[in-house]
Amino acid sequence: MREFDFYIVPTPIGNLGDMTERAIEVLKSVDIIACEDSRNTQKLLNHFSIGTKCISYHKFNEKERVQRFLNLINEGKSIALVSDAGTPLFCDPGAVLVEELKKNGKTVTALAGANAVVTFISQIPRESEEFVFIGFLPRTKSQIVEILTKYNDADTIFYESPKRLVETLKIIAEEFPTRTVSVGRELTKVFEEVLTDSAENILNHFSKGDVKGELVIMIHRNKNKSGIETYKDKINKLKEKKYSDKDISTILSSIYDISKNDVYSYLVDNK
Repeated sequence: MREFDFYIVPTPIGNLGDMTERAIEVLKSVDIIACEDSRNTQKLLNHFSIGTKCISYHKFNEKERVQRFLNLINEGKSIALVSDAGTPLFCDPGAVLVEELKKNGKTVTALAGANAVVTFISQIPRESEEFVFIGFLPRTKSQIVEILTKYNDADTIFYESPKRLVETLKIIAEEFPTRTVSVGRELTKVFEEVLTDSAENILNHFSKGDVKGELVIMIHRNKNKSGIETYKDKINKLKEKKYSDKDISTILSSIYDISKNDVYSYLVDNK
């Protein structure tokens, strides 16, 4: 008799040796494997001699697949969910399905396994256990600055595409010049690269050629307790309107939870 109706199964993010024995056992024992891209998943299944039938499940069809999977479970079938790499539901589809399964009284469990975020931060020096994971950054500069400012006091982790890496690092170097940045590329693979440095130095490193591979980035929390640099855009706009340093300090301190003296000192130091 099966233990659960539905299994969330992590798969390797690069090195196939990270596939767990339990993951292999579950994928062999279930009736159906729900996967993002059957071509990618089939390579993994072939490597481990797993012959279970696959059904596509991705962000474009996840809602319409819910009822089909419910019907299969009602018929006595068990299902495992995998993503192309890593742990499902981490920037991958699955949340809609899991919610509906639980609403309908189906049993769901998740296996431990590979995850790019955990693999990355376990080798990055951090001063605090607190961190924020925001998935992929938004597209525009203003949105990026807004979200990174919002999480100013915590290590902020996100995924990024190789095509957008240099532009994102330019924004960080310009808007948050004192922040430390860590970048993990091709984790667990032959050409794994993990760097921790200033945003400018990281930018210079990756500006030398085409960037390839999956990327995880962390902007380390702001060590400047006053965090004045995060209000740089607002300061510049007030300066453009010819407000004095004293007026700017008063305005910002009255709107945000920051010290008037800290703002004034920042303005004086950055003339």
